[in-house]
Amino acid sequence: MRPQVVIVGGGFAGLNAARALRGADVEITVVDKRNFHLFQPLLYQVAMAALNPSDIAYPIRSVFKRQDNVTRVLLGEVTEIDLDGRNIQVADEEIAYDFLIVATGATHSYFGREEWEPLAPGLKTVEDALAMRARVLRAFERAEARPEESDKWLTFVVVGAGPTGVELAGALIEIAVHAMGEEFDRVDPAKARVVLVEGADRVLPPYPRSLSTSAQRQLEELGVEVVTGTVVSSIDGDGVTLESGRRIVAGTVLWAAGVRASPLGRMLGDVDRSGRALVEPDLSVAGHPEVFVAGDLAAVEGVPGVAPAAMQMGRHAARVIRTGERRPFHYRDKGSLATIGRARAVADIKGFRYGGFAAWLSWLGIHIFYLIGFRNRFFVLAGWAWHYLTFRRGARIITGVPKT
Repeated sequence: MRPQVVIVGGGFAGLNAARALRGADVEITVVDKRNFHLFQPLLYQVAMAALNPSDIAYPIRSVFKRQDNVTRVLLGEVTEIDLDGRNIQVADEEIAYDFLIVATGATHSYFGREEWEPLAPGLKTVEDALAMRARVLRAFERAEARPEESDKWLTFVVVGAGPTGVELAGALIEIAVHAMGEEFDRVDPAKARVVLVEGADRVLPPYPRSLSTSAQRQLEELGVEVVTGTVVSSIDGDGVTLESGRRIVAGTVLWAAGVRASPLGRMLGDVDRSGRALVEPDLSVAGHPEVFVAGDLAAVEGVPGVAPAAMQMGRHAARVIRTGERRPFHYRDKGSLATIGRARAVADIKGFRYGGFAAWLSWLGIHIFYLIGFRNRFFVLAGWAWHYLTFRRGARIITGVPKT
């Protein structure tokens, strides 16, 4: 039998690992609890009613239908990893491997305050995005139904000013000011208030300070109220209280402040404070050179939790399996991009730092390039062009039953 390679996770790392093994004399099994690959950098656009889930998701089986050595795609969740026995458990099935790549990513972290999750949803899955979209759109409807409470329902708090938080804050303003327009009779959505809260002294803390300054200026030009240097001390059904003592009454609170690694990391050995698996320089697990960890689940110093890093890790693990050469992983930083709103963004690409419309065009081009499948690229580009010209958002559909 050919060597059996099992890849757990169909995200950027897992997908690129499998693709990098195309033509190799191995048999590949891809396991994921979803049947689709999700282009997570654009998930906030689903949450903000700019795109539909199908625009940024692509069936895993379709991705590999022409790759002969991907012999199995399995929908299921891994419940156990037996490192010594070299097998994984998926439901009631045991799957043996010669090489294992674990790339199951990360989820939200509420820093020990898990009771906040129902009150301040995060954004990691399609389900999260749809629930967030419904919550945002429902807030406008509640303001219309009860104009005397409109100040509360038209106030939105975004906790965390990393790329996701910045993108959410900018999109919320655009929805309120432009997309809703004159569609409401008793309230004016353009009077919506968006407050972005960040514990660090600036937005986009990992970015160069000049880009953080540019991003904050662009946010404030849109109308976002930026609060830095303080963290949230409590969240309830009527808003948030900051550590500084300030109270913000808000009908909607969105969480973009932290992440923690997938629980599978703890099955692989030692982990860091975020639950990421500690790995050897070549991304393998100590004592188990046949097991690799890639993407957000791997604790690699100096490597950010972004899609390009996950893609490079996946390809590196595949290269070690294919060649047998135990070279250390080196991250090639191709730059950073964050969009803020219509024709607004910041970019740091190979030492060139710029903002505004040029940065937004760079962001648009790169994201279109990395989307999987011609259909996805076409519909996302067409949708963006429509939104840019008309300010309209066609995915404003409220689904589900409100939890709060």
